[in-house]
Formats: sequence, structure tokens, C-alpha cells
Amino acid sequence: MDLRPLVPFRGQGVLMPPAFSLFGSLQRQVDRLFDDFARGTNSNGAGMLMPSIDVSETDKEIEVVAELPGLERKDVDISLENDVLTIRGEKKVESKADDDNGKDDKAYHVAERTYGVFYRVIQLPPGIDASKVQAIMSKGVLKITIPKPTPSTATKIEVKEAA
Repeated sequence: MDLRPLVPFRGQGVLMPPAFSLFGSLQRQVDRLFDDFARGTNSNGAGMLMPSIDVSETDKEIEVVAELPGLERKDVDISLENDVLTIRGEKKVESKADDDNGKDDKAYHVAERTYGVFYRVIQLPPGIDASKVQAIMSKGVLKITIPKPTPSTATKIEVKEAA
């Protein structure tokens, strides 16, 4: 259902009477707030990183692939505790001093890249051996290979006569 016709004074080409210019400004600010929220930015304008991941599985292993553009190995931390895999990282703002005062005098016209700390948490099946987990990072793509635990098999226990 298209709700645009139900929202007053929204959209381009709609002329607003002068009496509603204050409300129009407020409406634009509220719209921008919701747009920023939907895009994943906070009120400070800093983005909230949420790397895209793929989790796949075969009979022998679980594979997690995460896209981490602009990051290097040293920016990523992977841990496994209580069958929970955690991928953490930080994408820092690139700043280069343009003058002797150490200030960056760039005037941005559009700034859509996000920076900050992120983490992804993935619940794994019980019994994962952390020493066998391998992680490789190449060209901003992190690939984690997790061998599945060997399933326990039923063992027949012989009952003996008491002595």
C-alpha cells in the first residue's frame, strides 16, 4: 500500500502555503531523522557498521564469509567462546593533514561512508574445537572455516556379573 498520498505536504513539486513553512521545516527534519535511521546512522552522523556475512555448511565444516571493505587483518578480531563466534573490528576515519596546523580543511559535499566499531555474533553448534578454526582475509573479504565436531556415536557397554 502506498502511503505517500496520505502524508500531507510530502514530495517534490508540492507548494506549501507560507503559514505552513514552519511545519514543513519540521516535517523535513523528521523525514531526515527517519531516513538516517533506516540507513543505519546515528544522531551524530556517524554510521553504524553492519558487515554483510554469508554462513554456509557442508557435512564437515561451517564457513563464514564477511565483507569488510577497507579493513586490514589488524583491524579485525575473531573469538570463539561458549560456542559463540564473534567478529569484531573497527573502521577508522582516514584523515590526512593538509596544512601545518594538522587540520583537514576538506569541505565534503557528500559523505556516505561509515566508520566505527562493529561486531557480528554467530551461534555455533556445541563442541567446536577452537584450535581447528581457520581465518583468512584477502581483499577485504574474511573467510572463517570451522570444522564441525564429530558426532558422538552410541557405544555398547557390556554388563558384567558382580563378583
